[in-house]
Amino acid sequence: MAKDFTKRADNYSQWYNELVIKADLAENSAVRGCMVIKPYGYAIWEKMQAALDKMFKETGHQNAYFPLFIPKSFFTKEASHVEGFAKECAVVTHYRLKTDENGKIVVDETAKLEEELIVRPTSETIIWDTYRNWIQSYRDLPILVNQWANVVRWEMRTRLFLRTAEFLWQEGHTAHATQEEALTETRQMLDVYAYFAENFMAVPVLKGVKTANERFAGAIETFCIEALMQDGKALQAGTSHFLGQNFAKAFDVKFLTKENKQEYVWATSWGVSTRLMGALVMAHSDDNGLVLPPKLAPIQVVIVPIYKNEEQLAQISVKAEAIKKAIESKGISVKYDNRDTYKPGWKFAEYEFKGVPLRLAIGPRDLEEGTIEVARRDTMEKATYQQIDIENKVEHLLESIQSNLYQKALNFRDMSTYKVDTWDEFKDAIENKGGFVLAHWDGTTETELKIKDATKATIRTIPLNNPQENGKCIFSGKPSTQRVVFAKSY
Repeated sequence: MAKDFTKRADNYSQWYNELVIKADLAENSAVRGCMVIKPYGYAIWEKMQAALDKMFKETGHQNAYFPLFIPKSFFTKEASHVEGFAKECAVVTHYRLKTDENGKIVVDETAKLEEELIVRPTSETIIWDTYRNWIQSYRDLPILVNQWANVVRWEMRTRLFLRTAEFLWQEGHTAHATQEEALTETRQMLDVYAYFAENFMAVPVLKGVKTANERFAGAIETFCIEALMQDGKALQAGTSHFLGQNFAKAFDVKFLTKENKQEYVWATSWGVSTRLMGALVMAHSDDNGLVLPPKLAPIQVVIVPIYKNEEQLAQISVKAEAIKKAIESKGISVKYDNRDTYKPGWKFAEYEFKGVPLRLAIGPRDLEEGTIEVARRDTMEKATYQQIDIENKVEHLLESIQSNLYQKALNFRDMSTYKVDTWDEFKDAIENKGGFVLAHWDGTTETELKIKDATKATIRTIPLNNPQENGKCIFSGKPSTQRVVFAKSY
């Protein structure tokens, strides 16, 4: 199935693009920069959604939905916010089409909107305009709301899942009575994202804060999780923003305190997107196709019958269905593929390419001997097991695969993390090694931008609880009190 599949070492970018398309995750659409997420890809996203949504609700959040369109005037109320998104905004100016004298469909110039509408690039403005009506006193706080939605950011250079003009995401928007509560919320949601990345995606992440230059537009502090892909580039896997009172002041959202005083509300926002799909593919997959962690695999186990005639298939199917039922009793998703339109070898290749964690094969000899062949996708190892108690063996194997994928990714990150002390060492690490480069920085945006211009490397994060260590900035030579994490990124 993957004979003409590009190898990672030959062209990593092409390998990724081909894999996403050939594994039926997504494809480009007729709309420039937008993608079609195919059923197999969407099934993975649904598992991500389900896991995250459960964690959001366990931490006290509720889902809501806000409009896709935002009045342009809303964006002018928070200056840094509009500046951050202005170049990416899609704008609706008219509300009707008509047929011209030549029979062509054209915009009806008489149907111009009084105020242009922005297709949401993010929802802070429309949500805080709404919160003004919801909040009067401390009794109305906190508001802990999340929405699952689509957003539009008019990207010029797009790549499936990683950067598209329209993408799916969730965005949490919370309102609090105190700064301390808002900061606690911001850090809590960062922890939720990190837990999801490591325990479901099997991707190790660094938790930290962004520099002032890399902060979300309109935020006082942006917390992030950063992951390392197999090509040595970093990927921002999630962000949680402490917004202070900026949006409350912009939209005049005040509340009456217990002391009977009027104060502005404190805010947070946080989100992850279908970019996580790209991270999942790039963190684990190989030259044989997708490799999926069991917790997010749409099909966790596939059973393939091996037979020569209909009589054999009928006998095998009785046993295979019983095995399928036993495994499913453990809450594991199982597919029994008894299609007679494809041979077993073709099926093996298909499920290997699509990253199904475990493949079980059963033939006439297995019926006689009470055995079954089990193949792991992560290690490509095969073994023969007794059918007795197979559901428990499968459960343990899936746990082993999940753990192994995380450990493999963690080992790769550890081996791809470098400490440097000079500009020459820094350039060599960025250009020739890739990965996370830990280096001293003088704390100025000027130096940060000069390093980026010279090497295309950015400060990915300043890790939380970062060790304090006196040193000199690798670029300016000025004093520094800690190392920060540099990398090229997606």
